[in-house]
Amino acid sequence: MRVLGIDPGLRNMGWGIIDVSGSRISHVANGICHSAAGDLAPRLLSLHEQLTDIFETYQPDCAAVEQTFVNKDGVATLKLGQARAIALLVPAQAGVPIGEYAPNAVKKSVVGVGHAAKQQIEHMVKIQLPGVKLAGPDAADALAIAICHSFHAQSQGTLEKALARAGA
Repeated sequence: MRVLGIDPGLRNMGWGIIDVSGSRISHVANGICHSAAGDLAPRLLSLHEQLTDIFETYQPDCAAVEQTFVNKDGVATLKLGQARAIALLVPAQAGVPIGEYAPNAVKKSVVGVGHAAKQQIEHMVKIQLPGVKLAGPDAADALAIAICHSFHAQSQGTLEKALARAGA
C-alpha cells in the first residue's frame, strides 16, 4: 500500500509518501508545495496543480490529511481550511480513500505523546524511515501523518481479520 500524507498549509503544504508492506514502512518521497503571496484563488490553484502532479507521479493507494485546529486568528484558520480543502479534493478526484487525523493523534502515533514538539516529530520520522532526507518540517509532519495512517490501517486490518475469524 502506498500512502500519501498531507500537512495542509496555504504557504507551505507538506507531503510525504511511504510504502507499507505488512508492518514494514519505507520512504518513497517527500517535499513541500509552495504558493506565493498574493490573491487567494491563484494560490489555491497552484497548490491544486502541484498536489495533482504529485498524485500522478507517485500514484498513492490512499491519502491521509491532518485535521485543522482552530486558533485565535479566525482569518488564518479560514485560509488554512481552504488549503485543507485542496488537500482533500485532489485525493478525492483520484478516487482514493482518505483518512483524517487530529494533530495530537498523529503526534501520539509517531512520538508516543500527543503534545510533541516539531523537533521530536522530525527525530522519530528519521528513526522510523532510516536515511530519509527531509525537505523541511512540513514534509516531516506529512510523513508523520502517513505513518499514523499506516498504523491505523494495520490496526483496522487486524480487527477485520479477527472479526472474520470470530464470525466463521
